Amino acid sequence: MGSGQVTDWQGRHVTVAGLGVSGIPAAKVLHSRGAHVTVVNDGDDARAREQAAELQALGITVRLGDGATLPDGTELVVTTPGWKPDKPLFAAAREAGLEIWGDVELAWRLRGPDAAPWLAVTGTNGKTTTVQMLASILKSAGLRTAAVGNIGVSLLDVVLGEEQYDVLAVELSSYQLHWAPSLRAHSAAVLNLAPDHLDWHGSMEAYAADKGRIYEGNRVACVYNAADKATEDLVREADVEEGCRAIGFTLGSPGPSQLGVVDGILVDRAFVENRQRNAQELAEVADVNPPAPHNIANALAAAALARAFGVPAAAVRDGLRTFTPDAHRIAHVADVDGVAYVDDSKATNTHAAEASLAAYESIVWMAGGLAKGATFDELVAKSAKRLRGVVLFGRDRALIREALARHAPEVPVVDLDRTDTGAMLAAVQEARRLATAGDTVLLAPACASMDMFANYNKRGDAFAEAVRELGS
Repeated sequence: MGSGQVTDWQGRHVTVAGLGVSGIPAAKVLHSRGAHVTVVNDGDDARAREQAAELQALGITVRLGDGATLPDGTELVVTTPGWKPDKPLFAAAREAGLEIWGDVELAWRLRGPDAAPWLAVTGTNGKTTTVQMLASILKSAGLRTAAVGNIGVSLLDVVLGEEQYDVLAVELSSYQLHWAPSLRAHSAAVLNLAPDHLDWHGSMEAYAADKGRIYEGNRVACVYNAADKATEDLVREADVEEGCRAIGFTLGSPGPSQLGVVDGILVDRAFVENRQRNAQELAEVADVNPPAPHNIANALAAAALARAFGVPAAAVRDGLRTFTPDAHRIAHVADVDGVAYVDDSKATNTHAAEASLAAYESIVWMAGGLAKGATFDELVAKSAKRLRGVVLFGRDRALIREALARHAPEVPVVDLDRTDTGAMLAAVQEARRLATAGDTVLLAPACASMDMFANYNKRGDAFAEAVRELGS
């Protein structure tokens, strides 16, 4: 099918792998354009049957309980991002010489000739915040934009919708990038790289390579993290358009072609005349909410992408000032008896928890849940000097307890052997007992939440409710 936009779908046989939040819209869009669509799905539960009935009513074929075999006559496979690359269906498709696209690739191919350019963001942590900051900055510059992609707003809906945009701020996961071979962003950023989703990608190398796809064909800027050499290596390996520049961001003083921080000011030495000598003030650190180190890094990455698109400095400042982070991202809940209680339930892996712990000097740390194969030695060793106490909960808490015994044996640890709904209140009460005025009680679990809660939002809500109970 080549790598350009596809205009004629009439009569093409397309197999959509998986129902899910992206499979259903993909099937509907392709069907509406005249393709013969067959949806295959591993599961055959009540929810799947309900979704299948909706598609069958439109005339789309659905095959439940068999996602392994390739339907006869298939010319293209479109997959939901979550399906692992080692699925038998994909092996059969590759053997037949077929292309496999994800929902992002489909959106890229279906966008119109005058479609808005994409400013794209990926990374292990900070993607959503950075994309939202970027959208806020672009809006402050008077541009028509939206934060889309892995953030919950379907790219298919956006590229096929009525609304016209000047530019899109696009969050992309490693899964989505894996299945998006022809995506070419205006400019893109990889914020950081740490082990995550290795069960899906198979290795750290494969995970990094999929993240690095975001730089392929960039026109103006490949934005990387100067403190994370792996991101710079990905820029070096990328095949970009002539004249595209490597732009670093750093929490220190920036060199030429970098954005950084000088005396509490975010400064640009990349998109200025005579960058050897000149720098442009963009905003104050105090304009970033919250001004934790990892969030300042997010702001610099967002600013770099906005500046690559030609946004003036004043819009960077205004956009950062008006930006409000989502819930459960290093959110200050309350002060009780001189102790700050902070909800970073979104810190579902060790890399995110490390960034969170680095934001405070004296911490009672609340951690635990589902480890997803993670190890905790490096996290504990780096954070040990900040810990005043630790409260552990959740299924895999023993892994953190053992790392604490090795690297922070003097820190008092409360090990809560409870996974019922009252466990969070008990954990917060234990944290209060360990904390003294001036400390921060920080929920940064470094683990997923599904052993005890429906999701990280519910875990954060339970924490905030428990803190409010203390306060009353």
